[in-house]
Amino acid sequence: MDDIQYTEQSNRFIRFADNECVGSSRLYEVLAREVAQHEWLLSLCENILKGQLVPNLLFAAVHELLIQHSADELATYYPSVTKYPKQAEDVFPSFLAFCHTYESEIRHRLKTRRVLTNEVQRCPYLYPIFSKIQQQKKRSLGLLEIGTSAGLQLFVDQYAYEYNGVSFNPINASSVNISAAVESDEPFRLEATRPLEIGTRLNNVDLTDEAERSWLNVLIWPEHETRRQLLQAAMNEVNLNKVTLIEGDGMTMLQELVSRVPEAEMLCIFHTHVANQMSRPVKEELLKQVERIGQTRDVFHIYNNIQDRFLHVDLYQNGQLTALTCAETEGHGR
Repeated sequence: MDDIQYTEQSNRFIRFADNECVGSSRLYEVLAREVAQHEWLLSLCENILKGQLVPNLLFAAVHELLIQHSADELATYYPSVTKYPKQAEDVFPSFLAFCHTYESEIRHRLKTRRVLTNEVQRCPYLYPIFSKIQQQKKRSLGLLEIGTSAGLQLFVDQYAYEYNGVSFNPINASSVNISAAVESDEPFRLEATRPLEIGTRLNNVDLTDEAERSWLNVLIWPEHETRRQLLQAAMNEVNLNKVTLIEGDGMTMLQELVSRVPEAEMLCIFHTHVANQMSRPVKEELLKQVERIGQTRDVFHIYNNIQDRFLHVDLYQNGQLTALTCAETEGHGR
């Protein structure tokens, strides 16, 4: 790895600290800035799968190993492992020592794992959109999610929501209660008159696999206890028998997957914070594929992180495109 590559890798960690961690995770902010200056730690990330989020993957790999080796000094800095963590500013020597000790295990995870965070907290900006679609089309929905991970967002109809302190419970008995802030010059209104009706749900990670559940848990940042609790509650509550498990590349399989959604259902293709792992040509090909699908059947495409951070809804109806930009979305759905 030459100096230019180190510079590119280093910048990834600096951007991660500046754009993702400030105000969200002091621990990862400190670590990201330190890793950005450390050649050996950067070299650990040489063989990460193309398109993966390098800082997220490194920190998740360490996080998983740390939970398994919780007697290590590094654990005293992680709120997810200890009740009274030490201040983050002093963490780096322990982090570096831990990485040296478990270098082979870290390298293995970096080569084989992917960043597939299943962020239940993003459902509050999906639920109003799906409700509006059903209200307009008077049809049950067929959900096809790209980069779905465990598929917990496919159960958007199974959770209870709170917007700016006002509760809305599509399922009154739900133990998964998600709150989100809506920042707008106009009052927020949720135009749901009845519960969502979802027919087909297509997914690609088996939540009955303990290794998969463990990985989803460690992808959540150490300070984010509410996210961890929501993930656990959602995994315990959803009925996995309602999901079709599919392994493979969502892009190359998209046309075939669409054929599994009955014509009687309103097809909704969606993805949240996945396109930022795609190259520009892949993003463009995805949009073209959806356009081709829209020439043969009506389809809604709900997404962010293709052109910008905003949430977009594209409708192909009778082959004609209507595009709507809804709102800016915060990375973890808060």
